[in-house]
This record gives sequence, structure tokens and C-alpha cells, in this order.
Amino acid sequence: MSEQPDRLLQLLGICMRARQLVSGEEQVLKAIQQQKAKLVFIGSDISQLTQKKLTDKSHFYEIPETKAYTAARLTQAIGLHRATIAVVDAGFAKKMITLLG
Repeated sequence: MSEQPDRLLQLLGICMRARQLVSGEEQVLKAIQQQKAKLVFIGSDISQLTQKKLTDKSHFYEIPETKAYTAARLTQAIGLHRATIAVVDAGFAKKMITLLG
């Protein structure tokens, strides 16, 4: 099971290098509202208010979201200090969703 999360985080890093994601709370909210986001990662250890705001917005626009990783793991995966990330490429998002199970 430890192989799958590592694989997903590696894919997140590739997605970052391909410039197919946005990061940071404001940018992610904007991507969700514009329906550009295909999958949203929310750090499991960020404030409850921020988690609720992102989760509610994702549900309203019917965009899948996950809280499977901490902000530190997301930061490590993309190389930037971020707690929220939105994948904007449908192909990357589809593969990540299958890896999430």
C-alpha cells in the first residue's frame, strides 16, 4: 500500500513540472469556480475553516477532492510550500483518481 501514495505523489510532481496544476488557496478556489480544476488536494492538517471552504466549493461545482495527504507531503511532492493544490489536466486527474482508489 505504501507504493501507491508514493506513485501518486510522484505523478503530482510530474504534473507540477508540466504546469498542469495550480496551488495556493486563492488560486485553487479560482480554478474551481472557473471549472478548470479536475481534482483538488486539500492538506489534511490545515484549518477546519479552510478545509470546509474548499470542500464546499468542490462539492458545489462537482469536482472531486481528497484530504489524503498532509500539507508537508503535498509540499514535498511539488517543491513549493502549499497546502492546497488543484490539478487542471483531465488526464493527470483521471490517473490520480484511479490511484486514490
